[in-house]
Amino acid sequence: MDPFETLRIENNNAFEQRALALFREQCREVPVYAEFCRHLGVLPQGVTRLADIPFLPIACFKDHRVLRSGLTGEIVFQSSGTTDSGLSRHHVPDTALYEASFSHGFEYFYGPVQDWCILALLPSYQERPGSSLIYMVEGLIAQGAAAGSGFLSGEPGTIARRVQEADRGGKQVLLIGVSFALLDLAEACPMQLRNTAVMETGGMKGRRKEIVREELHQRLCKGFGLDRIHSEYGMTELLSQAYSAGHGIFRCPPWMQVLIRDTEDPLSLNPPGKTGGINVVDLANRDSCAFIATQDLGKLLPDNGFEVLGRFDHSDIRGCNLLAISP
Repeated sequence: MDPFETLRIENNNAFEQRALALFREQCREVPVYAEFCRHLGVLPQGVTRLADIPFLPIACFKDHRVLRSGLTGEIVFQSSGTTDSGLSRHHVPDTALYEASFSHGFEYFYGPVQDWCILALLPSYQERPGSSLIYMVEGLIAQGAAAGSGFLSGEPGTIARRVQEADRGGKQVLLIGVSFALLDLAEACPMQLRNTAVMETGGMKGRRKEIVREELHQRLCKGFGLDRIHSEYGMTELLSQAYSAGHGIFRCPPWMQVLIRDTEDPLSLNPPGKTGGINVVDLANRDSCAFIATQDLGKLLPDNGFEVLGRFDHSDIRGCNLLAISP
């Protein structure tokens, strides 16, 4: 079977029905998630709406093996570990499904990968094993990205010349990079790009002071001569990505949805426009858990887009303690 068949979603009702069916499967077959649901007193037969599905705290990927019984990980994706609280590990038994998700997701927002020269400036990710972002970028390039695609390294001047050469090459260019590396390049070698979309993947990774996205984008626009900066929203614990084409407004592919939970009552959801914790439904997470309560703060917009506004700190996480389960 085409691995993407499980991700074909025609409308919102189809999404909800697929999500409910997957919830019932995972509530039976993923031991960590089954225990979590039992801890909350949630029975699969009692859940009839997407809004009633429990979302597993993302921290569980640090302390537990979140995987269907009887399966082993073909690959284990691992977080960057920029804090002392441990590394998240996502055991993925079917990389074909991840490859289908990221390739179709990219095409959904940006068109055929063959139309793009992809340049990746991801030094912090290349320095560690098990990066799902590196796996995705390598996969997109291997699927037929234009000549000249590849990973960037070396001195800022060397990187800048390669970017400018690609920008003049007649193809659309995607410069995807971790925030600190893009900012370093923009400040060291200001340039005027005309055929390039710059996409930040978020985070300073301890290399520079954290700044809000709006300021980051303003500085990148100035350094690259652009009027907007694209963004990617993904993480180790997910197998799908949301993208922003500018102004920090993200959109999901049809098999992924974002809901916003109340910061005081994490089992309740907020309406559009009200800030809360970001919950993600990722139907590509077929064999781990498709229902993830992240540590990001955000809000839904009336047109189904969403914004990422920051992260919980320890004082903000009140009400989420009841979501913790013991190893």
